[in-house]
Amino acid sequence: MKYTRLGDLLVGNGSITQSQLEEALAMQKQNGKRLGDVLRDYNIITEEQVIEALMTQLGLEYIDLNAYTISSEMAQLLPRSIAKKYRVVPVRATRTEIYLGMSDPLNFAAIEEVGAATHRQVIPMIANYEALERALQNLYSNQGTMRAIEDMRRDLDTTQYGATIRLGEEFRLAADEEDENAAPTIRLVNSIIQRAYTENASDIHIEPMGSKLLIRMRIDGALRNIVTVPWELQMSVISRIKIMAKMDISKKNIPQDGRINMTIHQETLDLRVSTLPTIHGEKIVIRLLRKDTRMISVDGIGLQGENKRKFMELLAANTDGVLLVVGPTGSGKTSTLYTMIDYKKSEEVNLISLEDPVEYHMDGVCQVQINDLTDLTFANALRAVLRQDPDIVAIGEIRDRETAEIAMRAAMTGHLVLTTIHTNDAIASIDRLLDIGVEPYLIAGAVRGIVSQRLVRKICPKCRQAYTPTEEEVELLGLPTGQPYTFYHGTGCSECFQTGYRGRTAVFEILAMTPHIRQAIHQQDLKTLEEAVHQSTFQPILENGIQLVMDGVTTTDEVVRMIRRQVE
Repeated sequence: MKYTRLGDLLVGNGSITQSQLEEALAMQKQNGKRLGDVLRDYNIITEEQVIEALMTQLGLEYIDLNAYTISSEMAQLLPRSIAKKYRVVPVRATRTEIYLGMSDPLNFAAIEEVGAATHRQVIPMIANYEALERALQNLYSNQGTMRAIEDMRRDLDTTQYGATIRLGEEFRLAADEEDENAAPTIRLVNSIIQRAYTENASDIHIEPMGSKLLIRMRIDGALRNIVTVPWELQMSVISRIKIMAKMDISKKNIPQDGRINMTIHQETLDLRVSTLPTIHGEKIVIRLLRKDTRMISVDGIGLQGENKRKFMELLAANTDGVLLVVGPTGSGKTSTLYTMIDYKKSEEVNLISLEDPVEYHMDGVCQVQINDLTDLTFANALRAVLRQDPDIVAIGEIRDRETAEIAMRAAMTGHLVLTTIHTNDAIASIDRLLDIGVEPYLIAGAVRGIVSQRLVRKICPKCRQAYTPTEEEVELLGLPTGQPYTFYHGTGCSECFQTGYRGRTAVFEILAMTPHIRQAIHQQDLKTLEEAVHQSTFQPILENGIQLVMDGVTTTDEVVRMIRRQVE
């Protein structure tokens, strides 16, 4: 292949101008990124345009790594260190050739080193960067996991008392399971955590099943089987995790809680670890909390259209009162609360948050970790905070009457209170506050707005297809029949575990207080309250869900599963 620089190629075929190239090269000198990444990051050109240009100009083949299954033998052919160094993945090989997935097929240093390591001629193939990263991680992570398991079993066979763990070993914060000098148990546990990071899992479940140790991960809200570890290695794996979380490994019959700080790909993770004794041994659940706050934004949580306008209006128009975020467990309330905090924080205000736990560390916010063991409850902490001259107080969750009443009174004396509560919808949150004993006049006088939400799975973009819904499906959403509709669904691919879904987004309903709604709350009349709500500009959450179906973001099944059945 003739040597050509990417920038010259893109200018030559008219994809970018010479001035855009010079601008991108200047940015590249500042941040040290590859030219292709700079062009994409600054929206000078899309990755699809780069791929199209390379295919046309160089005659290279494109490979969809999301749909292609790479044999595990490829991990034996090309060392992991070289594959990770150049971000390339071996796709297939013959006796004389190796086909190499590359997002930058003009990286001739990579081609030469792969050729020298494999003793084969390298045939570059263009691949999408994200798909390549996923294929690279899956190929070598699976290899690392299986190798660690084999090493652990070999160690078990050669020791008198089975596999042991040295209590004095130093815990490495970086999840680097490729370190061949590390003990097999360390490599296995690190590879599991790194796999969860790659799959964007929210939780890791490590479950003793008698004859095996099952590893499952919660991905997009659903648990997926990932790997099975032989039962004889169960003790080593569980003990390793407990040591990392600074738990007492000698106590196996009581639940324990701990935490691990870990860095993966320069991103810091906070892992919350919980153990539970079962009849087959200790079950461990690890919650992955990412400290990257880039998703904590109005667009990041999924707000759009009229709901986005209402949300921004609530935040901008209110300097006192209570703004409630409501929904069931796992509906994304915390992310929305952090979005509110991020919007309202500034040098001019004293913003204090009370959290259990603190999930994101935010500059410019005084964050307090609730600790019931030291009697630092939400109620006690809130009393102390009100003596700290706050402008805005964020409360992670209202759990009882005492906290709710203090929050409402603080709001009525000039403070802005941002908080969450577990209820199914906006109207139910009023009923919930009344149920726990908050006086109606406090609710009516303090609450300024309520944001209710759910999380629904998004259709996988790699296998998304249009179809014409049946009349039954249209009726299920409450839409008028006899009209042409085009809905979308995912057919299932390797990118989405054959589910047709990848990622999640929130569905919202936003209720702003009106005089009629306040009057209905005073009267404690649920029917009058519902009538007052429907007379306002309130859009029920189901309507927002239906709009996402019409826009091709999610499916009818998701809306029915997460919203309709819970509001009927």
